Amino acid sequence: MPASASHVSQSIGPLIGQIGRQWRRAIDRHLQPFGLTEATWLPLLHVARAAAPLRQKELAASLSLDGSSIVRLLDALEAAGLVERRELGSDRRAKAIVLTPQGRHTVAEVERSVAQVRAEALSGISAAELAATQAVLQRILQALQPAAADTATK
Repeated sequence: MPASASHVSQSIGPLIGQIGRQWRRAIDRHLQPFGLTEATWLPLLHVARAAAPLRQKELAASLSLDGSSIVRLLDALEAAGLVERRELGSDRRAKAIVLTPQGRHTVAEVERSVAQVRAEALSGISAAELAATQAVLQRILQALQPAAADTATK
């Protein structure tokens, strides 16, 4: 492998991580006037984008959080008037997380900010370049998923 190809393959992981962090920071800056940070806007997006109301356990899994962390997070979001916990059927222990009207309004602001960051970050990049980048990142993700599944079962 030529030195330049070796350097590229060694730097791809850190670059992907750095892009993710910068992307979230840019969104955080846009949402600062609303008092939102990644810790609050990301769970709201997960709840809003779910096909059906999420249970606490499902939201925790989607955010890679443990049970006690999700309880504290939901307590804060509920205190801010952004979400409600509702009982699911006859099992009083099972709680669905739903957005309040204020939560839906906040998600709309988050979605606008995400779209703006996306537009700014991707401006000047052709559709073909984006498609190629997405394809490569999907392949990397697929290669890593078996490793993540192995770790989760241990």
